Amino acid sequence: MNGFGTKNEADIRELQNAKLRRFLRTQVMPYHPYYRRLLSEKGIDVESIRTKDDLAQLPFTTKQDLIATADRPEPGRDFVLQPNEELLKRYATFEKKAQLLTDRVLGGPARARLRVEREYRPIFMTATTGRSARPVPFLYTAYDIEILKIAGSRIIEAIDTTTDAKTINLFPYAPHLAFWQVQMAGFAHGIMVIGTGGGRIMATEGSISLIERLKAEVIVGVPSYIYHLLRRAQRQGANLSNLKRIVLGAEKVPPGLKDKIRECVGAMGAKDVIVLGTYGFTEARMAFAETPFVSGGGYCLYPDFGIFEIVDPATGEVLPDEADGELVYTPIDGRGTIVMRYRTGDLVKGGIRNRYVKELGGYLPVLSPDLSRASNIREVDLRKVKGTLLNLNDLAAMLSDRAEIEEWQVEIRKKDDDPYEVDELLITIAPRDGRVDDFAKFAEMLSEQVKLRCEVQPNEIRQATLDELVAKLGLETEMKEKRIVDNRPKR
Repeated sequence: MNGFGTKNEADIRELQNAKLRRFLRTQVMPYHPYYRRLLSEKGIDVESIRTKDDLAQLPFTTKQDLIATADRPEPGRDFVLQPNEELLKRYATFEKKAQLLTDRVLGGPARARLRVEREYRPIFMTATTGRSARPVPFLYTAYDIEILKIAGSRIIEAIDTTTDAKTINLFPYAPHLAFWQVQMAGFAHGIMVIGTGGGRIMATEGSISLIERLKAEVIVGVPSYIYHLLRRAQRQGANLSNLKRIVLGAEKVPPGLKDKIRECVGAMGAKDVIVLGTYGFTEARMAFAETPFVSGGGYCLYPDFGIFEIVDPATGEVLPDEADGELVYTPIDGRGTIVMRYRTGDLVKGGIRNRYVKELGGYLPVLSPDLSRASNIREVDLRKVKGTLLNLNDLAAMLSDRAEIEEWQVEIRKKDDDPYEVDELLITIAPRDGRVDDFAKFAEMLSEQVKLRCEVQPNEIRQATLDELVAKLGLETEMKEKRIVDNRPKR
């Protein structure tokens, strides 16, 4: 493994600045309809953007810019690089023009056209989940598929596994980044990766059987579903002693949940299993992994593919890389769908720090693992006094960390389903076997803990069996679990 770090910290900034300048001048400004128009309207000279610090000149892009409206039924088209013959003649680099001229001389216009199509024609798509809006497609060209493979190969290096480590991909079959990043990692690194489609396709029992028969060393999937699968495997007396790595993605992974997973697989013979998280989002078109080589955790970023900024979530002011704030992402390589200065809506505590990781080739940016979603901070009206903010990220982490809790669900609803009544907060819990003798007393204690941490007291903490809660969460039937449910009727 050659790694993907740099020789020193200065190299990271120099590399990113050089690639940013080249990407803006040779790809974004000439061929990107949305940003070419935006820069012109704002009077922004692309030549003035030379470093990461200069990115602040560019307006943010948000999810709203990508969502279809009556006036813009297909906004995604404007975010795709679209060179044509005229634009190529005007803006292509000397190297590109030389390549195309050579193609024409040796093979005629068709050969030159084929080169352009291979680089820029979309051939693949992933999409946002579209839970609250129509899914937004993100297109990839053959060029982007190679980047996705490289990112996958780097994930394999980061988690420190081997090419003969048989891997089970438990993410749902879907046009979503998580599933395809895992598959591309296998293709790129020469690893056997078998996708089961999660609980909806092969069913949990089928996946458990496959993990046993294949003697899989790595399993990858959504944290809640993997924990559900492992609980069921333990109940069936499965032998999962070959497992070496459990890689989790698509949602935040509290430390307490990692501990529960390690305890569960340990009971099935898997010793010294390393549990790692990943971080990715559709708009980046790649994912990043934690590594056992960095103490305290953190996601290993790719300085040659993109730039992360930290901004104040309220004002948008750029903050130091080490600060707490919202993540903003700008690609500095790629084709297909490109979004610049994209506000992810992900909040980080601890920011980004350059770390020396010898096993990964040197210095690289490492993103703090303490991530949460800004959208999970909801306004609730529990006492007829509006404006109370409930941080569901803190509540979710607290419930997942509790050793006494096997599964949980949070529901926000209106009293009596009346849209003009107060809000109510209901927590449903399936206790772990043997951990809770007196549920009423435990619920009282937990209610006080929630109040101390979240400054909001639940209206009710209800007990359910594990099977009941698994069904309510949709762990085997839904593309995304129903972990936090807002059932308040719209006025």
